[in-house]
Amino acid sequence: MSPINKKKLNKLRQSLDKLDNSFIRLIKKRTKLVKEVLKLKQYKKEIVDKKRIKIILSQIKKKSLKNNIDPKITKRIWKNMIMSYIDYERRNFKKK
Repeated sequence: MSPINKKKLNKLRQSLDKLDNSFIRLIKKRTKLVKEVLKLKQYKKEIVDKKRIKIILSQIKKKSLKNNIDPKITKRIWKNMIMSYIDYERRNFKKK
């Protein structure tokens, strides 16, 4: 790699790192909301709402296409996020 490209790469990586920091802050906010949602659930079976998941993924696909983003990328990201939060809810569910 040329020195000029190496410099460009480092600059791009710095931008990606800043963006990752923003993601971390958003994930913290999302986790706080998920905790509040979990407090409202009375039964463990309420954790997974397949209908809602299907709607969310459909909306993400539409938004991705509208914003010229590869929908396979966003679908994979959202599916993983949803599954991660389902796992989080299952681990933190307290029967009332």
